[in-house]
Amino acid sequence: MTQRITIDPITRLEGHGKIEIFLDDAGEVKNAYFQVPELRGFEVFCLGRPAEEMPRLTNRICGVCPEAHHMAAAKALDDLYKADPPSAGKKLRELFYMAFYVTDHTTHFYALGGPDFVVGPDAPAGQRNILGVVGAAGVEAGLKVINTRKHNHEVIKIIGGRPIHPVCGLPGGMSKAINEEERQFIQQVAEQNIEFGLWSLELFDQIVLQNSGYVDLIVSDGYTQQTYYMGLVDENNHVNFYDGKVRVVDPQGNEFVKYSPHEYTDHVAEHVEPFSYLKYPYLKNVGWKGFVDGMDSGMYACTPLSRLNAADGMATPKAQEAYEKMYQTLGGKPVHHTLATHWARLIELLYAAERMLELATDPEITDPNVRTIPTETPTVGIGIVEAPRGTLTHHYETDENGIITRVNLIVGTTNNNAPITYSIMKAAKALIHNGEISDGILNMVEMAFRSYDPCLSCATHSLPGQMPLEVIVRDANGNVIDRRSQYID
Repeated sequence: MTQRITIDPITRLEGHGKIEIFLDDAGEVKNAYFQVPELRGFEVFCLGRPAEEMPRLTNRICGVCPEAHHMAAAKALDDLYKADPPSAGKKLRELFYMAFYVTDHTTHFYALGGPDFVVGPDAPAGQRNILGVVGAAGVEAGLKVINTRKHNHEVIKIIGGRPIHPVCGLPGGMSKAINEEERQFIQQVAEQNIEFGLWSLELFDQIVLQNSGYVDLIVSDGYTQQTYYMGLVDENNHVNFYDGKVRVVDPQGNEFVKYSPHEYTDHVAEHVEPFSYLKYPYLKNVGWKGFVDGMDSGMYACTPLSRLNAADGMATPKAQEAYEKMYQTLGGKPVHHTLATHWARLIELLYAAERMLELATDPEITDPNVRTIPTETPTVGIGIVEAPRGTLTHHYETDENGIITRVNLIVGTTNNNAPITYSIMKAAKALIHNGEISDGILNMVEMAFRSYDPCLSCATHSLPGQMPLEVIVRDANGNVIDRRSQYID
């Protein structure tokens, strides 16, 4: 008789989800499912709204990463109205975005993912949180985390107009410039961010890399999978969060494709399954092969680790040193160990801090010319940025008056849905044997998805009129007596 294990709710993520694990008669894992039962219809209720409202509407998708949706929407509007922002406007946007990246990666490492390492995967559940991290790493660590988030949110407020749900992005640029006094403050924060990034990497080295048990866990088969990897890169194939082309490399690290925003539908398609409201993007030119990895699987990941795998390096010196150390330590590129994503996230934090300082000291950053006024009739606009959780695509279509007629959003967590499901299945099969289950083991199964830092509120959208849905009616004994479905392959 099949035994069913349910982890509901899963913890330390944004949104709502659960894991269903099924054991065979011998107590071994037969299958595992990552289910997202919530649905949010942003793609539908944005219809009929003026396009210029999209940066303010879509950043309400999430309170964790509104800045990512705000920037993707602003870039989509640039494209929609054919209004290229001035150089200072682009740099100011990127400066804003780097402050956001520092806060977001700090939150995930110290409050969501880090407790599994800093406190320990087998620690009591009540200790696997930010307070447990403070207890293990010291009060100083807690103060550093709090101050880093506080100061960078002040930067977000200065540039974005608000510390959350910003209002600065407009078609063709930004709503306002910054003055010299503000620039000086931002420079100080950027310098502190670099110190914090270096300190965080040192902490990771001391607590994780010098612990052979943790290193063995990172490189273990249960947390290893070979997928395609996606990330935004600049003209030198270096990691870039704000602009560039999307690059995909295969499981051996070879470039598979590099495409511009308007080409995304040529390369990415979406599959649906009846057990989740979350879609499963895959590479069109490989095809959907199910929850399997390898060269013949169309499954791809776009995480901090994926971005580093997809790039040829980092664009700032200290982050490049950390990048080289990670690949030297883990045996070269690409790295297929899911838990190494936490290390990559800290390398990205350092890159964001260094890039923030470069922009804050750029002579052009206080230039008041931060917007190009649109003059073209809108039609179609597509904008892509790298959200902390992965490649974020906003695609809008309008009538001649700029009223939204179609919206498609492919967000980071949606891109990662298939590898998350596969990661959970591999971890469960590696950890659960003979039906023996403990809180620590179940938490280690959760660690498989937690590496991806999923944001399920961002990810659950449906194309208008195409919501995958299945309704099953059972009798008192659990037998299926009727089934109805729509838009399920």
